[in-house]
Amino acid sequence: MLYFATAEHPADIAIRAYLHETLGLAPKARAWPGAGKLPYFLLDAFDVRELKLLDRLVLLAIERRAAKPGLANVRDQIAKLRELAGVPVVYVTNALASYERKRLIEQKVPFLVPGNQLYLPDLGIDLREYFRTPLVAQETALSPATQAILIAILLRPWHADWQPANVVADLGYTAMTLSRAVKEITAADIATLRTEGRARWLHTERTAPETWNRAKPLMRSPVKRRFWAKPIPKWKPPLVRLAGLSSLARYSMLAEPQWPIYAISPAQWKTALQAGLEILPEPLPGAWEWELWHYSPALVPSSETVDPLSLTISLQANPDERVQLALDELKGRFPW
Repeated sequence: MLYFATAEHPADIAIRAYLHETLGLAPKARAWPGAGKLPYFLLDAFDVRELKLLDRLVLLAIERRAAKPGLANVRDQIAKLRELAGVPVVYVTNALASYERKRLIEQKVPFLVPGNQLYLPDLGIDLREYFRTPLVAQETALSPATQAILIAILLRPWHADWQPANVVADLGYTAMTLSRAVKEITAADIATLRTEGRARWLHTERTAPETWNRAKPLMRSPVKRRFWAKPIPKWKPPLVRLAGLSSLARYSMLAEPQWPIYAISPAQWKTALQAGLEILPEPLPGAWEWELWHYSPALVPSSETVDPLSLTISLQANPDERVQLALDELKGRFPW
């Protein structure tokens, strides 16, 4: 839930950062003076703020409700708010499933998911999640395999020198992937390379926390997509790991989400598709929420959850203040 009675809404920072990232603009949202005249059902549903975007005034209807309503309800409420305000209204929420985004687009409902997607048909803007990283970031961001290798190294007892080949073998990557990872790590000034015969060693003068802080801005969320499906016999613990808010709840005082969230690897996803996986259009009774990761969620052996470093990266863009506080608690579980 994104509702807080403060002068600056917690979502403002995430919204401003995302608009700057995608459009090169950094408009500041502020309280909308007309909010006090709205019907109670709209005030109860949204925190309404205003901002100027491309010289046009738009309202942000920031979702307040912990349990998100049906899309038909959202569509009707946004339409009513636009009718009363006389300006474009953008629905803002911290997460939308792929089928929800598709339906909102089909119904021409403007929406914004900070860090993920912006759809403004009134302004001719549809920035999908796969466009969200600016070109400069794409040139410097670590590839998923390199990110997994580096995180696996950070999760182990720390040494100033390490052989990435040992980690790569454990993760099942190829020699070509190892070479690319070494190039990316050295190019990003995370470590330097030295060779002893045929063995390659990476070296850094930084501590583990310093190496993490250096690498973190270059890392991307490991989550490739989210979907709903009923529990699958081959996808039950310990073969899958708790992820997202389910995992964070294990590490902090955050309450468990309504539906459990589990992460799967690309290999598991491929096998499931071949077996005829049925993806549900919505969270039906008995369903679980699943995250398909770019790399294996099982970087820590014999764990019920995904590792704390990947979990941090997967949730760092979440604008909910409670999630950010829980992520601060999670730092106490880092391996250093």
